[in-house]
Amino acid sequence: MSEMDHFNAPPYPEGDPPARVTWKGAIIKDKSLWFKAGSGPIRVKLNPVVTILSALLIIAFILWCILAPDHALTSFKSAKTWITSTFTWLYVGSQDIWTIVIIAIYFSKYGDMKLGQDDEEPEYNDATWFTMLYASGVGVGLFFYGVAEPIWHYQGPNRYTKDIYMPDNEVAQWAMNLTLFHWGIHGWVVYAMVAIILAFLTFRKGMPMTMKSCFYPLIGDRIYGWLGDVIDIFSVLTTLFGVCPSLVLGTMQINKGLNYLNEDIAVSITNQVIIIWCITFIATVSVATGVGVGIRRLSEVCFTLGLVIMMMVLFLDDTWFILNLFCQNVGFYFQWLIQLGFHCDAFELSTKSFGARDRGRMYDDGEGDGPQGWMDSWTIFYWGWWIAYSPFVGMFIAKISRGRTIRQFIIGTMSAPMIYTFMWLTIFGGAGIRTERLAAGQGLCCTSWNSTVLGWSNDMILTETNNWPITKAGLKLCKGDEGESAACKDCGWKLLDTFIKSRADGTLPTVEEIVGYINDNDRWLGKYKSATDKSVSRLSCMASEEMLFAQMSTYGDMGPFLCVISLVAIVLYFVTSSDSGSLVIDIMSANGDQDPPIPQRIFWALVEGATATALLVAGGSDAIYALQTASVAAGLPYTFVLCFVCIATWRGLAMEVGDLNPYGPDFAVSLVDPFCTLQPKLWCGVIRNLFLTPVSLYEVLRRHKLGAVGPAVMAGLCWAGWVVLIILEIVNINVPDMHLGGIYSLGWVFFLGFVTIITATRANIRSHYGINGNLLEDFFAALFVYPCVMVQLETVSEENGIAPLMPDNRDSHLSTINVINNKNHD
Repeated sequence: MSEMDHFNAPPYPEGDPPARVTWKGAIIKDKSLWFKAGSGPIRVKLNPVVTILSALLIIAFILWCILAPDHALTSFKSAKTWITSTFTWLYVGSQDIWTIVIIAIYFSKYGDMKLGQDDEEPEYNDATWFTMLYASGVGVGLFFYGVAEPIWHYQGPNRYTKDIYMPDNEVAQWAMNLTLFHWGIHGWVVYAMVAIILAFLTFRKGMPMTMKSCFYPLIGDRIYGWLGDVIDIFSVLTTLFGVCPSLVLGTMQINKGLNYLNEDIAVSITNQVIIIWCITFIATVSVATGVGVGIRRLSEVCFTLGLVIMMMVLFLDDTWFILNLFCQNVGFYFQWLIQLGFHCDAFELSTKSFGARDRGRMYDDGEGDGPQGWMDSWTIFYWGWWIAYSPFVGMFIAKISRGRTIRQFIIGTMSAPMIYTFMWLTIFGGAGIRTERLAAGQGLCCTSWNSTVLGWSNDMILTETNNWPITKAGLKLCKGDEGESAACKDCGWKLLDTFIKSRADGTLPTVEEIVGYINDNDRWLGKYKSATDKSVSRLSCMASEEMLFAQMSTYGDMGPFLCVISLVAIVLYFVTSSDSGSLVIDIMSANGDQDPPIPQRIFWALVEGATATALLVAGGSDAIYALQTASVAAGLPYTFVLCFVCIATWRGLAMEVGDLNPYGPDFAVSLVDPFCTLQPKLWCGVIRNLFLTPVSLYEVLRRHKLGAVGPAVMAGLCWAGWVVLIILEIVNINVPDMHLGGIYSLGWVFFLGFVTIITATRANIRSHYGINGNLLEDFFAALFVYPCVMVQLETVSEENGIAPLMPDNRDSHLSTINVINNKNHD
């Protein structure tokens, strides 16, 4: 074969590029891999690659957590800290970008498009649709965090409570605002983005409802290969680690609620594992019946119970205070939305505020204006949780939203659930802060008395204390990690001061007398953070899972009733989240089949229960930390997936209305083709361009008469500088005497210069052939997969390197591009 024949050869042996996107009036054929066996109710219908590999990876994770829980927890903590310190900007920035895109879609002409055929009507009425939205998205989490999160932000530590000069009312308002921020627009926008493209492609284009379908507007039929299977496997794992934290939080709260009502039921890992499997059994029965019966009815019951509880608390508490607070919260939320939406705690995560005292600041040197771990424990956890939840909730919302316009869908998912959530958080969070203040006013404290000391005999007290004076440094009545007296906070000492000042003779009491005083006042002992009649409770002294029940107990005779129905609602929300999650996972493992066989549903429900058990066992007393890490770690890589989903959504809608031509012209070789096709020519091109990009760049530019020598030489120098300087940095690590530390920074500057040259070349080639795209796409393609970009450009420079146009569009382009394989679309 001559050199010219080689360049005229099509990049695919059969002469046709992979099938391209078909839009107007067309149903896209499903080419997924299937395995089918059995018949009737005892049958399976699934993607064997996705199902088997997902199951194996999950089983490996479960075994790791159960067999080596300490190692698993240590790894969780290290991963979470590293992700927060490295990728906070990515989590925060991506959420804002997605929000902007959703707003743009809402106000665009695409908003009138139906998620289904033009003559279809919504499958569910508005009331049922909303209850299912709410139940699948946030139910269990709101019960857990509704009271707890505002109390945590109010009590601190965070950058607001750190300011000792900030009025307490303002601290309380910030506590509410941070809570609303975490549960507001930024959470629901992730669900909406995934749901829009899934519903659009499934109900309007006939594609399978699975995450790989989201990439069809970008890579076409390539989603039916191994790359699509990887996307679905990744989505199954992400969904599992998004749903399981909710399940474990629900389990912990159910256990605490049972203990609160009956102290004979211990709070223990064993009991929590039992609860998980009891709920899993119920969820398995529910998921086997499908959305139309089990999940739908459970959602309606859950929502009704939650509404009853919320309204009762509204009327039992200070109603006018809560109504005032709701109005105030909404205004405060929108006032600070943009600032909080872009805030990354950059200075807090970077270094402590050394020299603050020298600059006249109120804080001691080195303390900083806020704790470094706050962002890690709250905002990043939530953003990771919402992202990890997005395949599950997004697919579930898409499944129940058929027949609605995109604008109706966005206003529904972004307003009604959010308003209801704000009402819930305002009622329970506001009531909780009010209760916390009233309890403090009555002298209730978070003291943690040392029960060993309280049990000492008189002689033992005298021996151990050596007649120490009654001071914070000397008294051994408190316990804490930082010493015997670390837990004696100001509130606890105020109690003792009251007793000391009440002595008629004015003399200081002995340690023995103080111990007797404490023992005579049971309400101040470690487990009693509430008044004797539980009319008020110092909520900040309690575990998060206990706060809801303590708050309910403040409502007198209605307290026990509210505790019981809250427990019932949590159980039902638990079941709803579990069966919805396992059904969605089953759908993804079955290539988007919306009615997968019952054995598969049961299998994934059981796997979900086993994974929740593994996280609980691995976390132990730090179970919440393990859950947060699972969400954050799963959410990080999926953030990149959702960025591509965002692009695919806009591109798919644009092609549907004709703003973009889905039939070309386009590159005949996609950026992913070297990985998706069995073409040695493409593989060899990628390997060659890892090292010889300047040579390929010269050939591409020369054929297009774009001035080849200068860019090729500059690209060669930049590439060589990058490689050499990175190698020198590695050598310097092992040979410190070279004194070249930090030379890698210059190396990455050279790499960016190299990427810029590749970007400019791709942009020029696109412009020459009229190929859709933009400079930002060119840059990121060159940044992450520059060898694939060069293979793409080399193919374009060959005479057959442009994908064909549809017959009715190609005539106007024949003068500028070579149309090949017209039979592919004729």
